[in-house]
Amino acid sequence: MDTKVKTDIDKLRINGERLWDSLMELAQIGATPKGGVCRLTLTDLDKQGRDLVTRWAREAGMSVTIDQIGNGFMRRPGRNNSLPPIMTGSHIDTQPTGGKFDGNYGVLAGIEVVRTLNDHGIETEAPIEVAFWTNEEGSRFVPVMMGSGVFAKAFTLEHAYAATDTEGKTVKGELERIGYVGDQVPGDHPIGAYFETHIEQGPVLEDHDKTIGVVTGVLGIRWYDCTVTGMEAHAGPTPMALRKDALQVATHLMQEVVACAHRHPPHGRGTVGMVQVHPNSRNVIPGQVKFSIDLRNATDALCESMDQDIRAVAAKLSADTGLPITIEQVSAYPAQVFHADCVDAVARAAAKLGYSNMPAVSGAGHDAVYMARLAPAGMVFIPCKDGISHNEIEDAKPEHITAGCNVLLHAMLERAGT
Repeated sequence: MDTKVKTDIDKLRINGERLWDSLMELAQIGATPKGGVCRLTLTDLDKQGRDLVTRWAREAGMSVTIDQIGNGFMRRPGRNNSLPPIMTGSHIDTQPTGGKFDGNYGVLAGIEVVRTLNDHGIETEAPIEVAFWTNEEGSRFVPVMMGSGVFAKAFTLEHAYAATDTEGKTVKGELERIGYVGDQVPGDHPIGAYFETHIEQGPVLEDHDKTIGVVTGVLGIRWYDCTVTGMEAHAGPTPMALRKDALQVATHLMQEVVACAHRHPPHGRGTVGMVQVHPNSRNVIPGQVKFSIDLRNATDALCESMDQDIRAVAAKLSADTGLPITIEQVSAYPAQVFHADCVDAVARAAAKLGYSNMPAVSGAGHDAVYMARLAPAGMVFIPCKDGISHNEIEDAKPEHITAGCNVLLHAMLERAGT
């Protein structure tokens, strides 16, 4: 490569106004009165969104392939098309009260990368691909991250096809109805590297006044149901010293869930989000309390340490109070550490472009989690207002939208070769 071409590529920037306009146009499909988007997976609105995105891809000279679970792959050829493509992407389905940016930004940022390369006549050595994954949100069908999960063989196509919504409609039937069952077997599609650009969905970048989060990985998750068993009794006649109050013991343990997270910094998370009190009567001492425990951390080893911590606390509390306490794990998702080469590519791009940045972890799941099982992967975060997502008021600044896409462009170019 001669010096002039290299200099020109270093100066390359995406068209931020064009990307913003595309985001706003897509957001009109399923727009809600409060300014958000309701475009549930495999609905007629999802078909409209898919049709618009694939039309934009074809207008940018890309070929489009759909696989059997409805994942879309939009490809820009490279000089050497025998090389596996450098891929980016996300999803375009939303929550029932979703916003304009969650998922959508990652897909349209990829298309903007291709448009920018086209504008400047830049050819990459490896092909570039932009993917949209089916049913990432899981708001209509479970499991979540369905399309990427099937692609990565985390679960079978048949299992995904059989999933039903609240009306009994199946994934397979709805894919067929909207015309998005492709021929390609999920996973029969090589990937050289994968990048995903996303709003942070949390407040850390905004709190630190940083433009780019260099995502090092996704937190592992352990979900539990905890039950504390006491004895119901009348609130008036029963002296305090003779009570077997399940709620008082449970609230002590709930506080320990939070304390456990503090004992495992900096990425420990501990949350009690659901509580059921029995018999839930004003003048009855609670006889049983069942509550959820959500523990998260950056590595599986740290998640296991938190597991042992909270179980030990529960065992001591049970011994001290005489009340039985059970903790049952109901779900677990392993932590995913992203590939150092992709993480470094994002960091180098942010530094080269002069954007303030910091290491970040994702507390939420993304399609990149499954892609990281198949190929080197990384993510780019940008701030979102007040850290709010999965909400119609979700918002991001145009300059941050542009910055994240510029970082994506240069990280992908580093991997794809020019």
